[in-house]
Amino acid sequence: MIDIYTHIFPDKFYEVLTKTSPKLGNIGARLRGVKPIFDLDIRFRDMDKVGADYRQVISLPNPPIEDVATPEQGIMLARVANDAMAELCQKHPDRFPAFAAACCMTDVDGSLKEIERAITQLGARGVQTFTNIKGKPLDLPEFEPFFAAMAKYDLPIWIHPARTADDFADYTSEKKSRYEMWWCFGWPYETSVAMSRLVFNGIYDRYPDLNMITHHCGGMIPYYDGRVGPGLDVLGSRTMDEDYSGVLKGLKKPHLEYFKNFYGDTAMFGAATGLHAGIRFFGADHVVFSTDAPLGPIPETIKAVESLGLSPQDFKKVMSGNAERILKLKSA
Repeated sequence: MIDIYTHIFPDKFYEVLTKTSPKLGNIGARLRGVKPIFDLDIRFRDMDKVGADYRQVISLPNPPIEDVATPEQGIMLARVANDAMAELCQKHPDRFPAFAAACCMTDVDGSLKEIERAITQLGARGVQTFTNIKGKPLDLPEFEPFFAAMAKYDLPIWIHPARTADDFADYTSEKKSRYEMWWCFGWPYETSVAMSRLVFNGIYDRYPDLNMITHHCGGMIPYYDGRVGPGLDVLGSRTMDEDYSGVLKGLKKPHLEYFKNFYGDTAMFGAATGLHAGIRFFGADHVVFSTDAPLGPIPETIKAVESLGLSPQDFKKVMSGNAERILKLKSA
């Protein structure tokens, strides 16, 4: 059982982060309040309750490094984080078989060098980035070298949603998003928009074998496949000030097909309803087991996947096989 999307806050990284970015605010305090995110004894006890075959692929949680540090500081923080996660994987290979490298995309060249170091020297099995880079979309030309590099490495990209209450309000009459709607609905929206922008930018035509793992089962995409597919077949007909007439014509396949190239994870906070849509949309070959631990529940997520009624073969794919394949891990 491989939990492909879990988060950790290594002590060394947190120590350097708080010195570099002393105004982390509520997110920093909240994360330190989730003890298994840094306390390995508690984390391992939680893992033991699941079973001896349960393993976690680790990555940093929010906030994005880009949001709390200068580009120069960000590259330094990414190095610290990657060294710390690599050390954890080396010390506890039976717990942490792999990690997703951190980077700082406000310095793309620096990130490419750090990604190369993390993959070739530290053993990272991919890299995590966020749905926007300080408000910039991932499909901008300045980020193209990042996707080209990951296609060359043939290792996945974990795409994590990022949005705060202050980024933009839910209503124009207000200054910020309230009741944590920026998180509850904002994060799935962020994921969906990032996926859509990459598809319409032709990312999969340029890199057809690129693997990208979307958190929370692909955001809104599986549940709005009608709006995404047939609804956007007339892309541009609702827009007066921009010409989108060449976007769909410029793609090699119908646009909805590209969305199924992404991987959706099962981190749905233990709910099964959304997973039914996710497994039907992405298919068993493109869904990977994830709990979002320790920020999401482990046993409840396992029960949710079990409730899908998958065949033994498909269940194995979701719980471990797909992760082993795209991360190039040896079967346990």
